[in-house]
Amino acid sequence: MASQPGQGPGAWYLYQCTTDGVRDALYRPPVWLADPPAPGPAVDPEALAAQARDHLGLAGPAISMSPVRDQLVRLPTWLWLDTAGWNPVAATAAAGGVSVTAVARPVAVDWSMGDGGTVTCLGPGTPFPAGADPKSASPDCGYTYTHRSLDEPGGTFTLTATVRWDVTWAGAGQTGAFPGLTTYSTVQARVIDIPALVTGGR
Repeated sequence: MASQPGQGPGAWYLYQCTTDGVRDALYRPPVWLADPPAPGPAVDPEALAAQARDHLGLAGPAISMSPVRDQLVRLPTWLWLDTAGWNPVAATAAAGGVSVTAVARPVAVDWSMGDGGTVTCLGPGTPFPAGADPKSASPDCGYTYTHRSLDEPGGTFTLTATVRWDVTWAGAGQTGAFPGLTTYSTVQARVIDIPALVTGGR
């Protein structure tokens, strides 16, 4: 065994032919053969996919409501999330020449309104349009409080938006899916009553 400059470890070999009881006497010049690289451990694409999933870095949703400040009993509340956070998010992990990418896609948002009520919306919701009728309901994501929060400890309801994500992966000729991930954010909602709305007067 030896090392050749610029060639790495290896060995000089002499070829010699033998058979039962016979050995040839021909001279053959030695031949340098480099050592083959040691085989590395096989890379598990699913393990790489798990690494990619863990590096997705999903952020909590940015919650918006209308009315912007106090919510009103019996007046529709519009709910929506910043659409910039309602996009697929991807991350890639690689090792041993194998690369796997995981992609998370938002599919729904579950709203817990703090008064015991819940709403599930299949998208980020619609922002309240400027100049719209305050008594109009959201076309796709809204809620109407039936009692005020002022009687609760702290005077507010804790509103939580939880986004559900589907996560798939692909790489090394394989595909798969992980159990869904969730991200959430909370805000404090102050709900007040206006006698004209509560009694149906004007």
